[in-house]
Amino acid sequence: MQINELARDELLKEVESLSDEVLNQKPSTDQWSIKQILEHLFLMEIAIANIIKEQLENGEVQTAKPKPIEATVNRKYKVSAPEFSVPTNDFATLEELKEKLAMSRQELKTVVEKADQIDLENKAYPHPAFGQMSLSQWIPFVGYHERRHILQINEVKESLGI
Repeated sequence: MQINELARDELLKEVESLSDEVLNQKPSTDQWSIKQILEHLFLMEIAIANIIKEQLENGEVQTAKPKPIEATVNRKYKVSAPEFSVPTNDFATLEELKEKLAMSRQELKTVVEKADQIDLENKAYPHPAFGQMSLSQWIPFVGYHERRHILQINEVKESLGI
C-alpha cells in the first residue's frame, strides 16, 4: 500500500490550492476537468476494492503472470475509462472529493487488511490492458493509476494556465 499512499499524498498536493471553480473547469469539451479526474479515481478505487473483495470470497484459484503495472503511468498509451468509472459533469467541491477519496482508500485498506496474502497471490481478475492480473497486483495498480492521472491533472492545469 506504500505506493498508494505516496501517490495519494502527491495527488492531494497537486490540487490543494485550487479553487472549486478551477477544479470543475474543463480545458475543452473533450477533456476531463480536474474534478472529473478525481471522481474517476474515487470510482476506480471503490471498484477495485469491491473486485478484490468479491474475488477473495468467490473467485477461483488461477495463476496470473506478473504484469508491468508500472507502465500504467505512461500517458502515451491511451486507455478508455471503463463505463463504471466515467465521471459526471456535476459540480463538486474539493472537500467533497477529498472525502470520497478518503472513503475509497479506507475501503481498499480494509479489504487488504482482511485478506489472506496467499489468496491475493492465487486469485486473479482481468485488467482491460494487462489481461489476467493477480489480486495482489491490483493493490499497487491503484497507486500507479493515480500517478498516471496526476500527470493528466498537470496537463489540465497547464491548459488552464495554472
